Amino acid sequence: MSHYDYIIIGAGAAGLLLADAMGGDQFFASKSILVLDKDNKTNNDRTWCFWERGKGQFDDLVHKTWDNIYVGGQQFQKSTSILPYTYKMLRGIDFYNHFLPKVKAYPNINWVQEEVIAIEEKESEMLVSTTHQKYVGRMVFSSRYDPSILLKQKKFPALQQHFLGWQIKTDRLVFNSEEVTFMDFSVPQKGNTRFMYVLPFSENEALVEYTLFSEHLLEKSEYEDAIKTYIATDFGDAKYTIEETEFGSIPMTCYPFHQHNTDRVFHMGIAGGWAKPSTGYTFYNTSRQVPKLVEHLKKGKRLSEFHQKSRFLFYDMLLLDILHGKNHLGHDIFESMFRRRKASLILKFLENETNLWEELKIVTAPKPLPFIKALFKRMF
Repeated sequence: MSHYDYIIIGAGAAGLLLADAMGGDQFFASKSILVLDKDNKTNNDRTWCFWERGKGQFDDLVHKTWDNIYVGGQQFQKSTSILPYTYKMLRGIDFYNHFLPKVKAYPNINWVQEEVIAIEEKESEMLVSTTHQKYVGRMVFSSRYDPSILLKQKKFPALQQHFLGWQIKTDRLVFNSEEVTFMDFSVPQKGNTRFMYVLPFSENEALVEYTLFSEHLLEKSEYEDAIKTYIATDFGDAKYTIEETEFGSIPMTCYPFHQHNTDRVFHMGIAGGWAKPSTGYTFYNTSRQVPKLVEHLKKGKRLSEFHQKSRFLFYDMLLLDILHGKNHLGHDIFESMFRRRKASLILKFLENETNLWEELKIVTAPKPLPFIKALFKRMF
């Protein structure tokens, strides 16, 4: 069996950013690092979006940016600037093509394309089994998400942000390429929180995505029918071809995933609870967590101690409590926020960057009764 100081399982955003950070830091130059992933990362399998002020570390990889968003519903439509923020889209394939060669080039990093089937913590080491062989590591950083963890507990409600998206090309110019459709609740809600999300790359190319915040997934045909209906309703008789498709499901929960970390195994990305519970956005937070994790390691601190508490988790918890019991209220809550408050302030809040006065403005925008009930239920 091969022995390593660090084993990184999963070459998504968390895995590759961590491997690159370690590989480029002289502190880890004498450490042996193994990166394992079952995929060769040659497909555009996902899209990451985030917002930030000004220039950022991924700007050279960003596929498209927007300064304006649209939010709407049955009786509410709002197009608005999000300045000083910019909404940025990063394609998975561009991220892989940039970071994977860098990671493979580090002399102390070994890349192996194999599927991990088991992780075992021994008395003084970690044993990682793949479909081909076994590896021994001093520490393991894993992106493997186990959804059964949430099913075994009742304290923290668990919803899913699940979506199906089509990247389409139309035969005529139908999209506003300067504006993201951030949340369009005009689609039938059917007792859930459902909306369309549109990223226009040009006037005849866009990613059109049907998204739900709910407990259970749909049949594939239900997502597809919703997208077809939306295109026909909003873009008339435009003919289109489907260039790419993507499907995803992100856990929406305040469950403390960090409690499963030990001093030798650390869960990161979605598996580590790095997704924003109330929205599912994960990439930007991951890019901020990785440098902190690396500094934590360099200071010789225990892995099990890496966790940061935040008051924003409480806000997320209240919203998820509401949506878990009354999922159909989602559209009214989000519409109220965007109707009564500036989009830039809402985005600042969703990035956990607001002060208490700004947070008071946000939480008083929707109807208060559901939040008051959720608060009392949590307290008593």
